[in-house]
Amino acid sequence: MPKRKNIFCDTHVIDREKVERISKIMLDDSTTLDLAEIFRTLGDSTRIKILFALSKTEFCVCDLSSLLNISSSAISHQLRFLRALRLVKPAKKGRIVHYSLDDKHILKLFEEGLKHVRHK
Repeated sequence: MPKRKNIFCDTHVIDREKVERISKIMLDDSTTLDLAEIFRTLGDSTRIKILFALSKTEFCVCDLSSLLNISSSAISHQLRFLRALRLVKPAKKGRIVHYSLDDKHILKLFEEGLKHVRHK
């Protein structure tokens, strides 16, 4: 692997106005950690498939299991993970729990990521 050269700013000039303006609105550590956790969660293809299915309609565990050809226990495990981050939400209908995306923000995030991947 070729050795990487260090890149330095040769001018040593700082645009203080820009730095101060952005520092006032810079994300705090808690927010950046929470956002990083969401993106880490989206880094799993099974969870992406679940979110895609839920972006179209609500599903119960058994239906998701059948759709994705994955065991119900594996689907349940993934849904617990997605619930913990508030990406999906349950709704009990009689004896069956149906899952859907938690809100429109999740749908928008998913759709924008998909658009980006499909963009040529």
